[in-house]
Amino acid sequence: MATAPTSNVVTADTGSPVPTGRTSVLTKLPRIILYLLLALFCIYYLLPLYVMVINSLKPLSEITSGGMMAMPGDWTTAPWRSAWSSAQVGVQATGLRPYFLNSLIMVVPAVAITTILGALNGYVLTKWSFRGSTLIFGLLLFGCFIPFQIVLIPMARMLGLMGLAGSVPGLIFVHMVYGIGFSTLYFRNYYAAFPTELVRAAQIDGAGFFTIFWRILVPSSGPIAVVCIIWLFTNIWNDFLFGASFSDFDSQPMTVALNNLVQSSTGVKEYNVHFAGAIMAALPTLFVYIVAGRYFVRGLMAGSVKG
Repeated sequence: MATAPTSNVVTADTGSPVPTGRTSVLTKLPRIILYLLLALFCIYYLLPLYVMVINSLKPLSEITSGGMMAMPGDWTTAPWRSAWSSAQVGVQATGLRPYFLNSLIMVVPAVAITTILGALNGYVLTKWSFRGSTLIFGLLLFGCFIPFQIVLIPMARMLGLMGLAGSVPGLIFVHMVYGIGFSTLYFRNYYAAFPTELVRAAQIDGAGFFTIFWRILVPSSGPIAVVCIIWLFTNIWNDFLFGASFSDFDSQPMTVALNNLVQSSTGVKEYNVHFAGAIMAALPTLFVYIVAGRYFVRGLMAGSVKG
């Protein structure tokens, strides 16, 4: 009985035939191994999120009985409602709702003002250079590397003198001061490669300082602005040290309230409520990365090339 001939290819070096199917498998093997490793890393990385989500949707009895990794037998949103509710226990609210609003009121103006000031600083340091500008930029850059703990006592003193201690505006001021060095660094490196000839031509046409900034530089600053906004939003929203040090009961941000929610549990720990609260605290930053994540990568690449 005749059999169909197998398809062979002749190698250039030895001239010996090698089966085409075998060559195809050997060529794809490194990529297959890479994808398997990436899948394992992805599963390992997402496993804590899986545990948090499924346990935030099940009764506490299912968790305490040893079923933390199992899917909920009785799906419920009661832990989410309990974590979000704002019932009062003494002077402290047990829910996260009022503190979510505090974080939102703190983050939006702090990010907006710091980004605008950083853009102005980068504009001045690159297109309106003056004697001592390098020293000023070096001092701003040095401020990026000062540990948080060093500034706690002097910052508390300054907030007291300004009448902003224990308030949301005080937290906004603190994050502005600490973030302006990073925003200046981002915009300064981005504007350094911007054509200076355009600025000089605008000056010849009679454009002033702010006209050049708003009409020429700002429209081209989208990529680096996204990088700055995402970086500032993530750091300010997730900050715990400044919130715990400079806030009062009524001005605590989300992270401090989440810690109080966990510590307020007496007796049996309500793990399902804690998981729900942790997811609530992480949702805003997750949303920002989902919406603007691709622009974040583009901005980093643009900044690296231009810097």
